[in-house]
Amino acid sequence: MSENYTEESIRSLDWKEHIRLRPGMYIGKLGDGASPDDGIYVLIKEIIDNSIDEYVMGFGHTIEIDIDEQKVRIRDYGRGMPLGKVTDCVSKINTGAKYDSRVFKKAVGLNGVGSKAVNAMSARFKVTSIREDKCKIVEYQQGELTADHDIMTCDEPSGTKVSFVPDHEIFGNFYFIPEYVEKLLWNYVFLNSGLTIIFNGEKMQAKNGLKDLLEKNINGNGNVLYPIIHIKENDLEFAFTHSSKQYGEEYYSFVNGQHTPLGGTHQQTFRESIVRTIRDFYGKDFETSDIHQSILAAVSIKIVEPVFESQTKTKLGSQHMEPGGQTIRNYVSDIVKRNLDNYLHKTPNTAEALLRRIQQSEKERKELAGIKKLARESVKKASLHNKKLRDCRVHLNTNHEKRLETTLFITEGDSASGSITKSRNVNTQAVFSLKGKPLNSYGLSKKIVYENDEFNLLQAALNIEDGMEGLRYNNIVVATDADVDGMHIRLLLLTFFLQFYPDMVKAGHVYILQTPLFRVRNKKETIYCYSEEERIKAIKKLNPKPEITRFKGLGEISPDEFKHFIGPTIRLDPVLLKTSSSLQETLAFYMGKNTPDRQNFIIDNLRIEEDVVEEPEIEDVKVA
Repeated sequence: MSENYTEESIRSLDWKEHIRLRPGMYIGKLGDGASPDDGIYVLIKEIIDNSIDEYVMGFGHTIEIDIDEQKVRIRDYGRGMPLGKVTDCVSKINTGAKYDSRVFKKAVGLNGVGSKAVNAMSARFKVTSIREDKCKIVEYQQGELTADHDIMTCDEPSGTKVSFVPDHEIFGNFYFIPEYVEKLLWNYVFLNSGLTIIFNGEKMQAKNGLKDLLEKNINGNGNVLYPIIHIKENDLEFAFTHSSKQYGEEYYSFVNGQHTPLGGTHQQTFRESIVRTIRDFYGKDFETSDIHQSILAAVSIKIVEPVFESQTKTKLGSQHMEPGGQTIRNYVSDIVKRNLDNYLHKTPNTAEALLRRIQQSEKERKELAGIKKLARESVKKASLHNKKLRDCRVHLNTNHEKRLETTLFITEGDSASGSITKSRNVNTQAVFSLKGKPLNSYGLSKKIVYENDEFNLLQAALNIEDGMEGLRYNNIVVATDADVDGMHIRLLLLTFFLQFYPDMVKAGHVYILQTPLFRVRNKKETIYCYSEEERIKAIKKLNPKPEITRFKGLGEISPDEFKHFIGPTIRLDPVLLKTSSSLQETLAFYMGKNTPDRQNFIIDNLRIEEDVVEEPEIEDVKVA
């Protein structure tokens, strides 16, 4: 029988209680820092967004960010918050200047929520506003005001200083990955010409906007078929080229300086406008997919009072440049068509290279047509007659915040996949079971993806045949044994992703699962150890003579124990592709003909000594 629903059932939460109780409403998922969309990075972004808005309005050309382990410090040189309203700005929901479009036009922040969310979700939060030789300092713990200092004189330049430590009660044992922070900061620099960001003492600057962004993110500039087309007109900027060795599409899209990884109105219109313009220019009704194939593009737009699909601003929902004004569709279409058409007429070499790329894509598509049909039939048959994929319940028809929690474990062997399947969260975690070692796909064409049963079924499970927009799971986790064979399988899978879906790796979707190598226990306590060092510490702690179990494979870990390793405390090492490396050079090293070098890499990273195999440290599993 249900409990009575009465007046006593109704609760009113204050601002910080609501944020802490429902953090996903404000920052999406939580996470521990292993993923670039984890909440601790959203906290950084929310504070920097305020500094960027100051810069956009013409105040403060430098932003300083320092991260010391778990403490974040951000300093801008804008106008500074009005000293009498500092407390209100960081602790009163629906309070701020962002509601006044005369003060903040085309701002990133919209609802005055960001800094309050950071405050409420921080163990310690301190803000200093400096304005006209005076300053105001307030301090908080978990959103509770602990110090409200009087306004005092100071001789520092105007601006705002914020420091905070995310709360362990919300984020657990989190950690910051510098590469994720750097990527976030570089995007701000690319989108704001003249802005200088200093991160842990390193200066970031860019002169050519989105052109610089593409050049930095293209791994091996020799892969592009023609020089980057870069157009900037009023509130729209875009840049694009086509790759000779990359499949699929890759987009970087922004609204008012805010990265919108799920695109939205502006990105969709940009994609459609590229197709229409190219068809008109060449006078041919090309297939949309042939034009989009292998495109690398960036698009940025600035609009008044943008409407996003969530507080985390991952997708633009606005239809108009400003309330009651011109539609985004008409605005983007006009600028793209006029400028791109002019550019292609003026640069015939680029026009010829683009045409060859489209014709090559058309040829490949037709060659693959028959193979794709057979491959789809194979997928249907496999889904009926075997259980390679144990799916989860959360899919693309749910909201973005919920889908961020979805994970696909890729395992090898029945015992390993069985343990994970029995211990997983069926709502958000799926399992794909490999049959033996995957094929080395280095240097092979996309044709092999459809001809090889394992690759074909894996592609179907991920739902990425038509591009990243259909990606079925947010986290793709390679779960293999901590031995030479396991490391080899990892490299083979990474080769597949980097060869055919590098944008999935670049976007931070691919991880390596860390599982314990040892279990050390006595009658009172059990400690799982992920390295030899942890094993030694556990033995000392549980002295004398605890029971020690060495796990040689995932299948040896019981489902009851596996729950501890793929639950809230899961350890994931992100696969990071550094932009300073050529993608082809990386693949050649790991999976090319240099077999001795690859064998040495595997053995060196496993450090096999006296039958003790240690998992590689996080730096070792990065794709350099």
